[in-house]
Amino acid sequence: MATAAALGICAGWNRGWAAPSQVHFQERRDLYPEGVASGDPDEHSVLLWTRRPYTTGGSSAPLTVEVADDDGFQRIVAVATARVSAASDWTCRVLVGGLRPGRVYWYRFSDAEGLGSRVGRTITAPAHDDRRPVRFAFVCCQDVTQGAQNAYRRMIFEDERAAPEERIGFIFHMGDFIYEIVCYPEDRPQGMYDRRLRDIVRYPNGEKIADFHIPTDLADYRAVYRAYLKDPDLQDARARWPFVAMWDNHEFSWCGWQGMQQFDGESRPAQTRKVAANQAWFEYLPARVRQPQATSLERFDSPVVVDAPITRFDDHGLGREPNNLAAINSLIGYRAINWGPHVELIITDQHSYRSRDPIASPEMQAFTRPAFLDLVPEEILEILDASRNHADGRPTATIRFDSTDVANFRKDEPPQTILGAEQKAWFIARLRNSRATWKIWGNTQATLDYRVDPQNLPEGLTKPWPGKGYAGSCGFTPSDFGTAYAERAEIYDCVAREKITGFATVSGDRHSFWAGYAAKALPPKPFAPVGVAFVTGSISAPGLVEAYEHVLPKDYPLRPLYLTQKANAAKPEAAVNMLLLHGVRSCLEYSRSGDSAKAYALSNPDLAPHLAFVDMGGHGYSVVRAAADAMEVEFVCIPRPLERSNEADGGSLRYRVTHRVRLWAAGEVPHLRRSSQDGDLGLSV
Repeated sequence: MATAAALGICAGWNRGWAAPSQVHFQERRDLYPEGVASGDPDEHSVLLWTRRPYTTGGSSAPLTVEVADDDGFQRIVAVATARVSAASDWTCRVLVGGLRPGRVYWYRFSDAEGLGSRVGRTITAPAHDDRRPVRFAFVCCQDVTQGAQNAYRRMIFEDERAAPEERIGFIFHMGDFIYEIVCYPEDRPQGMYDRRLRDIVRYPNGEKIADFHIPTDLADYRAVYRAYLKDPDLQDARARWPFVAMWDNHEFSWCGWQGMQQFDGESRPAQTRKVAANQAWFEYLPARVRQPQATSLERFDSPVVVDAPITRFDDHGLGREPNNLAAINSLIGYRAINWGPHVELIITDQHSYRSRDPIASPEMQAFTRPAFLDLVPEEILEILDASRNHADGRPTATIRFDSTDVANFRKDEPPQTILGAEQKAWFIARLRNSRATWKIWGNTQATLDYRVDPQNLPEGLTKPWPGKGYAGSCGFTPSDFGTAYAERAEIYDCVAREKITGFATVSGDRHSFWAGYAAKALPPKPFAPVGVAFVTGSISAPGLVEAYEHVLPKDYPLRPLYLTQKANAAKPEAAVNMLLLHGVRSCLEYSRSGDSAKAYALSNPDLAPHLAFVDMGGHGYSVVRAAADAMEVEFVCIPRPLERSNEADGGSLRYRVTHRVRLWAAGEVPHLRRSSQDGDLGLSV
């Protein structure tokens, strides 16, 4: 109760005995159209959420929330009163405390007439001395306008049939919960790739850019959340598990950074939209996030801001303009979740404090060539990342590229940061002080290098590669920790210096599955892993392989590096997986002969010692199992989710594969191995 008072939030408390419900309850899901949810549980409490809109009868109304030991509500352990109001779009958040650790509870909301929501199920965190293994899922990137959420249906189906000790404890949603970019069907009648566009979001006041629409104010952002939460599979998942949520980019703006939006390489101030995006996120996702200037966490305390240009940046690339600072600090999402003694999930925000993304800058085009799709010499990416710190603080005014001297547009700017100075200090301190068996970095942005070896292409296939050696990718916008070399090295050096064991990263955003090692550098530099890293595929948003299938010309000389198609095959194979794992020689051999053994014999051992698995076309979800001696991550991959499955299990699987790492001692190197697999992994290994 003291916590609730400090947070300024409605609260309920376990009254110490259980009794049948006294509410004359009648379920009316139509009155609670977005369902129910729970979030951020700890050992003794959890946040509960619903939305009960009213069209008549005033601007607010009371609700009763009941929490029970049983799904029949014969053993009610806590009752609380909350209010919904028009000011919060009729949503409410209730903190229920005094609960027992590691327990399943059921909850429901009802109005003054006893008309109630669907029943939700939630779970409290295990006690700090509960040594049982931990299981949680991590997911990202759901676009209900372009695909189906079959992954959630599969997850629910399997969890309902699992033994109690094998069930998932919570869902870590790493962002892109909504996509603020919406294509209206009439603006794109051809659809998106092979996908039909679902006409479920119409912005009341939105702005049209090219052939898509974006939100401009709070009403617009609220509209997209309401549309997404009517999806039955997403709603069922939120009713079954507590979610631990963090935003990525699309909750605000596609290439947004701090309080800025960016389209076609040009940034513009959008502090009012950043605040609106934060408010809608706060209203629809129950989470223990902070509002530094607020007196209550029951509702969002919106600062008054205007869209003001940023003319002054500090030494870390943070815009010091007052409206920018007010906007990005209106909601602070980075935080840590403890789940028993084995897991501390340390969650960071990769967009609110990041400096301007060099890869998304229009000046970057000078370092690309159409002959080499999305590839930039690795040495140039390193120069631009380090900026004024490059060459021991003596960066050159120009960069040699393809026999020309190109202006170094970053030579006077601070080094790239994704976390920002204040958050990074918090993160490193939290990591250093953690006593959990597994210190898991919940990072919405992937940390593994996307690297290719075009220097090994045979002469005559295409134009000569203009770099000195390896290439990195500029195909991920906004870019992630795969090209934030200096900041990533700073973090990994701390892990090595402090002899931190059990360091792992779970990430998303790339719309693909990856498993590998956390290492600050790759050959020919020293390769010294300090942990393991995993990336999950998207729930439903399109991925890179799908894009290649539609945009790569059949006569593109380097097409075999990305797609290859055997005679009489209905669809091409994702050669890009082999490209990232084994290199260009393997891809060209496989395209020529179709013989995987011959292709793997040509693998470049220095290209990707950090990678164990890549599937650039994977959709689905991932499950962590963390125990005292080892950690496992299972990728559950479904077919491309073009339409909602009518099957109870969400439809067929493409594959499932598990990678396992034993807890290593200080000074040792982690060893990741594939411990099980089922289905066709294709060219992903």
